[in-house]
Amino acid sequence: MTCVFVQFLCQPGKTYEVANAVWDAEVVSELYSTSGEYDLIAKVYIPDGADVGHYLAERLFGIPGIVRTLTTMTFKAF
Repeated sequence: MTCVFVQFLCQPGKTYEVANAVWDAEVVSELYSTSGEYDLIAKVYIPDGADVGHYLAERLFGIPGIVRTLTTMTFKAF
């Protein structure tokens, strides 16, 4: 599995709705609200052999209230 972190910028006033929808998608292992440019950050494990972009787009990126996302690929956990 590949671990990625996805940050979400939400429409004003929609952060909790987006967070609930992201969690309900049963794709993320952890989900946090954050300070800074983005409103949420999620830890997602991508199954081996799956295309990261397609996997995330099909499961998360169509959620209403998301303005923009930033996905960070990981390499090694220490």
